[in-house]
Amino acid sequence: MAKVAAAEAAGRQAASFVLGCVAALTVVLLLQRRPEELGRPGPGQFLGWRRSGWNGTSSSSAASKVIVAAGGEADHQANVTNRATTAAADPRRRAGGADRQEQQAEAETKDKEEEAAEFRGLAEVVARAATADDRTVIITCVNQAWAAAGSLLDLFLESFRAGDGIAHLLDHVLIVAMDPTAMARCRAVHPHCYLFTMPGVDFTSEKFFLSPEYLELVWSKLKLQRHVLQLGYNFLFTDVDILWFRNPFKHITVYADMAISSDVFFGDPDNINNFPNTGFFHVKPNNRTIAMTRAWHEARARYPGKNEQPVFNAIKKDLVGELRLRVQYLDPAFMGGFCSHGKDLGKICTMHANCCVGLGAKLRDLRSVLDDWKNYTRMPHWAKPAAKWTVPGACIH
Repeated sequence: MAKVAAAEAAGRQAASFVLGCVAALTVVLLLQRRPEELGRPGPGQFLGWRRSGWNGTSSSSAASKVIVAAGGEADHQANVTNRATTAAADPRRRAGGADRQEQQAEAETKDKEEEAAEFRGLAEVVARAATADDRTVIITCVNQAWAAAGSLLDLFLESFRAGDGIAHLLDHVLIVAMDPTAMARCRAVHPHCYLFTMPGVDFTSEKFFLSPEYLELVWSKLKLQRHVLQLGYNFLFTDVDILWFRNPFKHITVYADMAISSDVFFGDPDNINNFPNTGFFHVKPNNRTIAMTRAWHEARARYPGKNEQPVFNAIKKDLVGELRLRVQYLDPAFMGGFCSHGKDLGKICTMHANCCVGLGAKLRDLRSVLDDWKNYTRMPHWAKPAAKWTVPGACIH
């Protein structure tokens, strides 16, 4: 019996020794864990645990215990509390933050006041022209040369009336006149007109591509477009040298912040490498698009002598990456142009006289395109699939 008792005592002693070793090894391993491992989310964090001292603030002893149990959540809470306490105790930091916020608010207020003065009366005109259900307005710009009788504006308006059930869209077209003569002509032919002039800049005559006056004309439109977004309206901007045949809104997706036509289209509307054409694009009003138009306009200084289209193409990846802007490129089979267009007259919605220089050449070839469309609409149903466009002879040689 004495031997049995001695054996049991020895067994208990060995077991205690093993358990002690395991405990010591566990403590060593915990102490040797790397700081980044201690900061990883633990199971308690996924369960939504929030640990603190019983008096509502994290004590050092409680925090040290919960770091291991809850993967650093209490430590994070303690740091946030400490930073908040430090900020509250430091009047200079508190005053500095308030000053920065106040300065930012003052700058934003000043910008809004300046834009309100620059675009005085625009809100009322846009409200009359926009659709009632989704606050959308179609915008185009003209000067005296483009608005004259028999010029681009007449062809533009005629295309809506000759189009496939889109005459009602004219009720939502806002024509921005860049000089008083264009404004007078607009009022004679259309109900929704807005005069936008720039001091010291003459927009009346035809502006040659990339001339200083041309650059001022195209860049000034971007400021007006941003103001329309700030007013809370969707807009579809269309150059006046675009003919409308069908409703293009059917091809603009819901997810896109911006849908834009393409000079070169690789078959995928989400492919950022498509070449955009800024003569036709739709934009929704939100923080991303307002920031986009501001960044786009500010980028002009980095690309002197360039119009808005190549600048947008240069910065588009930054806009998508930094602002999370969602861009859709429109298929030229539907929104075509002289640069690239579909051959099927049964699909086409708009035709742009791009890749064409000179007002006379644009007028000649757009008139030919409009005649092609009218001939197409008069064809019997069985003959329409064989209809073709006339090659733009004045613009493309």
